[in-house]
Amino acid sequence: GGAGLCSHVISQSLQPDRPRKLVTKTAGEPALRYNKTVPQRLHSPSILSSPPDKMDCGILTSKTVLLFLSLVFWAAGAALAYVGAYVIKSYDNFDSFIQDKYTLVPAAIIIAISVVMLIFGLVGCCATIRESKVGLSFFFLIIVGMFAAEVAALVFSFIYQGKINADLERSMNEVFIKYDGQDPETKAVDYLQAQLQCCGVMNYTSWSNTTWFRSHNNTVPLSCCKNSTTQCTGRLDQPDLLNIQGCEAKLDLLLQDVLGYAMLVILAFAIIKFFGMLSVCVITCKSGSQRSGYQTLYA
Repeated sequence: GGAGLCSHVISQSLQPDRPRKLVTKTAGEPALRYNKTVPQRLHSPSILSSPPDKMDCGILTSKTVLLFLSLVFWAAGAALAYVGAYVIKSYDNFDSFIQDKYTLVPAAIIIAISVVMLIFGLVGCCATIRESKVGLSFFFLIIVGMFAAEVAALVFSFIYQGKINADLERSMNEVFIKYDGQDPETKAVDYLQAQLQCCGVMNYTSWSNTTWFRSHNNTVPLSCCKNSTTQCTGRLDQPDLLNIQGCEAKLDLLLQDVLGYAMLVILAFAIIKFFGMLSVCVITCKSGSQRSGYQTLYA
């Protein structure tokens, strides 16, 4: 049996036509196998179908977050512009009593930040739509710069808030002494007393130390009179017809409220910027890792 098997194998290998057919067949098969198997591997659901879906979802989420952040920048820019203008207008009405012009620095910083936010919100939107890594990096740098500026404005406002009361009384006394019924200081004093419904620096008797009081028959300006009366002559013996509270305390409270409101707004947007920086970092890293993992399969 063993000898017969060996002779059969030897006889098969010595036949001349069989090797040619085998070579011809095997030479043609690799192309057929390659054409059939390569598309199956490229379209295999275990390799490509699931990851692209996850990648698309991640990019879509990233775009949504960044576009929302850009909209927040636009809205925040408009809000900051309003706050800055309101602060400047409030100080402008009482600038005669505030000699320190650095008071307007926080408001100026707020307005500058609002302009930057409106401009670069557009940059962030375009960078997000185009999925530009360079644009997103630049957007991140913008957020960092704006965050630093807002922190600086917040610190400056906090420091100046404690100096308002010390400077206000001195400057107000100087302005009230110059009151003569004609100069710009007079208009500022009348506006202040009418708007805040106050009279004098500390109270209505503070006018007794001024030249106006002595030269006008011991009377105070009519801006000290209550709005509801028409019989007020400005005499100190008619306290029921006068606003007896001093202007220094009311103006200090007003400035503290305005500055405190501005500080809260700055703090809120600074927090938004902080989370915006974290979002850009996470989104950029996630998008970069997904692209590096699947780019060669699409080549």
